[in-house]
Amino acid sequence: MDLDGRRVLITGASRGIGRSLAEAFAGAGAAVALVARDGDALAELASRLGGTAHPTDLLDPGSLHGLIEAVEIDAGPIDVLVNNAGLAFEGTLWDSTADQIERQVRLNLTVPLELCRQAIPRMIERGGGHLVNVASLAALASVPGMTVYAGTKAGLAQSTAALRDELRGLPIGVTTVMVGGVPTDMLAQGESYAPFHEAFERLRRIQLVPDTRAESLAAAVVRGVQRGTRTVFLPRRAAPFVGLVEAPRKILHAALTGVRPRL
Repeated sequence: MDLDGRRVLITGASRGIGRSLAEAFAGAGAAVALVARDGDALAELASRLGGTAHPTDLLDPGSLHGLIEAVEIDAGPIDVLVNNAGLAFEGTLWDSTADQIERQVRLNLTVPLELCRQAIPRMIERGGGHLVNVASLAALASVPGMTVYAGTKAGLAQSTAALRDELRGLPIGVTTVMVGGVPTDMLAQGESYAPFHEAFERLRRIQLVPDTRAESLAAAVVRGVQRGTRTVFLPRRAAPFVGLVEAPRKILHAALTGVRPRL
């Protein structure tokens, strides 16, 4: 997809990976529609990038309902939806509160699926679009203190792959983003839990999953949308992990050759 003049909606855009994604898409010529809770930070970023700010609490069902329609009324048709907003609480499952579990499941899994549900009919009607769901390498293998987060990201990665199959033959691209540690406030919060920090330090030391800069990830996602890439993953040495998880899907695809993806 040529991004010049396209409109890209990015959730969780006020900081961290979302902020870098907004800068990268704007740098590629796209108009960015930015969604997050922090209205002041969004307004500053939107003003700098020539985009639009849409302060929203995605954990509020009333705010989530009809969000795609509301943004399109305000800013114009959305060509690319980037579901980046995410949440993690450090510590063991049994030390988590019920509210912490519910909020992670909602923001990391329910919200992106709901926004895809809202966006797809509009993209089909306009003749095309692209969906990007930011998952994590934690979907494939987790470290201590990430039980709920890993579960939600595994669900998002699997759901995105299934959605891609359901959309087969329609003019909508689907990209899953699989990334390891990215130095952000969320990663720093996770590393306040000692077992989590020790695990990440081990992975860095042996260079199995070194950290990825947010700017590098954002640039890779932009290229992925431009090229219609199915899976964007960083660091590059994660290729064997991604390949292993894709193998059962490829076998199933072959077994289901000729079966309709939808009515």
